[in-house]
Amino acid sequence: MTDASLARQTMKDGIRPGGVIGILGGGQLGRMTALAAAELGYRTVIFDPDANCPAGHVAETVTAAYTDRDALDRFSAKVDVVTLEFENVPVEALTHLAQTVPVRPGATVLSAAQDRAVEKTFLNDAGIETAPWATIETPADIDAAVAKIGLPAVLKTSRLGYDGKGQAMIQPGDDVRAAFERFGRVPCVLEGLIDFECELSVIAARRDDGASAVFPPVMNEHRDHILYKTHAPAGLPDAVEQEAVEIARKATEGLSVTGLLAVEMFLTKQGTLLVNEVAPRPHNSGHWTMDACATSQFQQLVRAVCGLPLGSTDILYPAVMTNLLGDECEEWSEILSDPRAKLHLYGKSEARPGRKMGHVNRPK
Repeated sequence: MTDASLARQTMKDGIRPGGVIGILGGGQLGRMTALAAAELGYRTVIFDPDANCPAGHVAETVTAAYTDRDALDRFSAKVDVVTLEFENVPVEALTHLAQTVPVRPGATVLSAAQDRAVEKTFLNDAGIETAPWATIETPADIDAAVAKIGLPAVLKTSRLGYDGKGQAMIQPGDDVRAAFERFGRVPCVLEGLIDFECELSVIAARRDDGASAVFPPVMNEHRDHILYKTHAPAGLPDAVEQEAVEIARKATEGLSVTGLLAVEMFLTKQGTLLVNEVAPRPHNSGHWTMDACATSQFQQLVRAVCGLPLGSTDILYPAVMTNLLGDECEEWSEILSDPRAKLHLYGKSEARPGRKMGHVNRPK
């Protein structure tokens, strides 16, 4: 019997401290989850194709392709539970792992988050509003989609888009077919362009038994389609913030998430909340919780997937999180000269334009 299987048997209702958490993905989110897990007495094993991934600097790593079943089996034998740090993992990897170890969240949740059309269908079926949208799978679908949605609109690949990648703004008179061709004719969705007041996000945590906790809504600023600043709290009217919390809770319960679900929303100028997308993992807009919240999103993820009591989501003080993109990480000395600033660097070896190299939390 392996150490991992013994640990699973010794705590019927969860994974006790001293257990091992497996994390699919070795980026900065995996790194910060591993550090939070260590604070609670857990060890972590990272699975990532990159031997020099940021999370690998702080935890044991299995380096292999996500499709390598032998490597997945070696990984599974080392851990008591598996979670995610990003969505671009083949669903088949989760399905394979689930044969031998709990996977939280599971393949069903990942399938919904990986495909915009599936995601939006789920949200709309759950009574959660989104921007108007239509699918485009072949050139023959384009005219009907444009007639339904109108222009201007945004063409997005159904899968693998993030930080503005896989997106194209379509203005009246633009050639939608040309944009579809540039994306390689992969399945897309055409979304109506929303005239919004602001973008906000809410992160909800849920255990396997249904217990949940929701972090306060925060307001996000983007720069070149990449999150630049997050303001916590959002500072919106109480009714709007409460509605945002309930939307996040409804989405988390509807998907039966065990772990975290980040829900990005637009607040329209008419006061309506529309969900943009969901992510079943820690989220960039939750980094402020590491210093300005009673429980960080990363510790909350550990608590949720291990079946521990969820922590308080109370804000300790209003804060602003600023991403350090590209060579902005070289400003570390200046940042540290501010005694109130909390600097978090990810240990990435190369600073490229737009690449998230770290973040800093400051009181407002």
